[in-house]
Amino acid sequence: MKKQGVVDLPLHGGKAPYWLVKRMKNLAHAIFEVIIDEYGVNGAIEKLADPLWFQSLSCALAYDWHSSGTTTVVCGVLKSAIDSEEFGIGVAGGKGKASRNTLSDIDVIGEKLRLSDGKMEELKYASRISAKVDNACVQDGYQLYHHSMFISEKGEWAVIQQGMNPRIRYARRYHWLSSAVKKYDEEPHQGIVGILHDNVLDMTSKESRGCRVTSVDLAKTDPSELERVYKELGGGGNKSRRISSGQRTLFEFDLVSEEEGKSCETKEEAIIYRLPRRVNWDALRVAYENQPENYEQFLSIRGVGPATVRALALVSELIYGEPPSWRDPVKFSFAFGGKDGVPYPVDRRTMDETTEILSNAVKEAKAKIKIC
Repeated sequence: MKKQGVVDLPLHGGKAPYWLVKRMKNLAHAIFEVIIDEYGVNGAIEKLADPLWFQSLSCALAYDWHSSGTTTVVCGVLKSAIDSEEFGIGVAGGKGKASRNTLSDIDVIGEKLRLSDGKMEELKYASRISAKVDNACVQDGYQLYHHSMFISEKGEWAVIQQGMNPRIRYARRYHWLSSAVKKYDEEPHQGIVGILHDNVLDMTSKESRGCRVTSVDLAKTDPSELERVYKELGGGGNKSRRISSGQRTLFEFDLVSEEEGKSCETKEEAIIYRLPRRVNWDALRVAYENQPENYEQFLSIRGVGPATVRALALVSELIYGEPPSWRDPVKFSFAFGGKDGVPYPVDRRTMDETTEILSNAVKEAKAKIKIC
């Protein structure tokens, strides 16, 4: 992630007004005509994967500069405004139920863009694994509810997905770009937008490399033995039990009293070393049977989720001395106003005039090319 800074995305309810969405679609269409004419389809994909550019696009379209709707509404507008046969770019997925249609959307887009069956399978895998990574490997307290995939006629892609934390009423947005992903399980993001938190388990960090290797070794271990060690580490039914002389169990950290919690170190331990109450041992049995070669293969196993990832990470650190990263990986402006009147109400007339100017400029440029 090259660009750094912080953008907060508070959860906002309600819907964008029809008059604004209509203008947003028209302006988005005009903007992408210019971008694709100037930078090509892959250039457009690269821009969408840039968190700061996407944030600026939301501002240019007169939507909120920092709300959760920045992601969901703008992606929805782009899905309506960008026709795959016209632009050479298709948009799959969306918010809530629409996110569950991503794979079928990929089939439709692939057919329109004449992508091979092999390429469509690659796109479906990228969609699934990017969602799995942000849901299970980056444990920041945000549950994914939005997943959009932008696909070019050359098979390049960008993923923009968002999670919410209802307790603190904030959202977090994750950006991916196919050409920048070297490994799905190690620092694959173009950027993550949101507020900064303490004690975020980040298994995608380079600092977690040893922990990932050890987690795979543990996943290849007989699950019954692993379950025994896990219960022993967690204290089982005996709160006073020690896994080694003088060492506290993780179960005790869960029971830190308010008085004990006044120690900063104890509070940190209580938060970080909190064992998941439920681990999917069936998924670990499947992992044992399949013997994954690497962490990505382990993640791809059905049923491997946040609890399983966290459990193996804690065992890796506390027994084998391979700690994961607990550093939050989050990283990281008005043309026509904003929906909520910030910094000022939407200037409808100027927005319409700008749309017309952009559209006419593209038409004139194409006409000159034909004459030449």
